[in-house]
Amino acid sequence: RRYWYKLYGIAYHQTGVREEAEELVQEVFLTIWNRRSEVVIRHLDLYLTIAIKNQVYDYIKSQVNYRKYQEYLIFQEIHQNYTTDEIVNYVELAEAVDKVLNLLPEKSAEVFKRSRFENQSVKEIAHGLNLSEKAVEYHITKSLKFLKENLKSYQSNN
Repeated sequence: RRYWYKLYGIAYHQTGVREEAEELVQEVFLTIWNRRSEVVIRHLDLYLTIAIKNQVYDYIKSQVNYRKYQEYLIFQEIHQNYTTDEIVNYVELAEAVDKVLNLLPEKSAEVFKRSRFENQSVKEIAHGLNLSEKAVEYHITKSLKFLKENLKSYQSNN
């Protein structure tokens, strides 16, 4: 327990996700336990700090590769399942949404993007932006109404 909180703090600071930080800390301790007969540790505090930093680095690297792979799969699916006109319409809609989001106040736009594009929960957004959950819900509702109102012209043109 003595080291767990320190390692958790390092992992959470880097990942921003409680569950992932806990998993990474658990993985460090599990690795040490499994290799206890192979490794001689002279400075446990330093060893654990370096181990968690390496674990976080590997995690972030894997997430980047996973996201690139997901984007590739989405791109492949789009090209296999949609006509050129549908793709062009999607691109135009995405551009229209971006333009409307740029008209929103910065905080509302940030909350909306985290909610809809990054799939963060209200709780995660509130924690990440130091807002109350009610404030996050307000920004999401406000953004949705604003988008709906300002994208009516796009909807009628297509």
